[in-house]
Amino acid sequence: MPVAWIAVLVIGFTVALIASRRAVAHASTLAFGLRVPPFFIGVTLLAIGTDLPEIANSIVASVTDHGDINVGDSIGSAVTQVTLILGLLPFIGGAFIAGRERVMVAGTLTVAALGVGALLLRDGFLSRVDGIILIIAWLVSSIILWRKAPPAAQPAITVPSRRKSHHAAAALAYMVLVGAGATAAVQAFVQLAETFSVPEYLMTFFAASIGTSLPELMVDVTALRRGERDLAIGDIFGSSLVDATLSIGIGPIIAPTLITSDFAVRGSLLAMAAVAAVTLLLTLVRRHDWKTGFVLLMIYAATYVVLLS
Repeated sequence: MPVAWIAVLVIGFTVALIASRRAVAHASTLAFGLRVPPFFIGVTLLAIGTDLPEIANSIVASVTDHGDINVGDSIGSAVTQVTLILGLLPFIGGAFIAGRERVMVAGTLTVAALGVGALLLRDGFLSRVDGIILIIAWLVSSIILWRKAPPAAQPAITVPSRRKSHHAAAALAYMVLVGAGATAAVQAFVQLAETFSVPEYLMTFFAASIGTSLPELMVDVTALRRGERDLAIGDIFGSSLVDATLSIGIGPIIAPTLITSDFAVRGSLLAMAAVAAVTLLLTLVRRHDWKTGFVLLMIYAATYVVLLS
């Protein structure tokens, strides 16, 4: 049985990796062709696409009345993306300039969203109203990010009007494949974790969040290697914002569910601290290289110590 799940794990991640490369290509072309800032494409289109595993988990967990899986995976992913994934990028894709203003705005909005979520999670119940509030928070944040995004330059790639819909549809289709591949891999990972008796909460906040965050790593490394820095940064902070709002909120809208408030609030506060620390660091430094990457990895490691204590 473990061998079969290992095979599913490998196949799922392979599908996600291949699809991510194509998604970045279409999203990049769409961004230039529509004169839309690549950062905004990353913070919306790619962020939602690479967060499909978390969104799917949110719906399934809520319908099956496992709210802790929804909250644990979503908040854990919000932390993982801005610490572990962003911290690994300089080592894999090379050093780059993150952009102080966009990091500050996106990071601040994510911290605020996590704070709103912590307040909503205090009563141990995620209602439809809570879900709607979180989705509205994502919409408002997206509007702010659109207005704060760097202005789009003249398109480097001329895209005929009839081809714009093609690139949009293709990017979304490939992101669905990314989500499907990652979801299959995560399910395999969950089965393997259960085989070795790993506690459910730790599995979702830490282990499952690593699995569901791998699409971001695949997409962002591909984007950096193609020279699309804004797509990569937008995707990371956009995904973290989606996890803190849309991902948690979409499930309860369909099926309200109970949660363990102590775990949920503690995880949210920990996520706020981690995102705030990363935002401050990248706002103060100009270049994100192996040194800042190492600090981000240490922040991620510290979340284990703090949460487990």
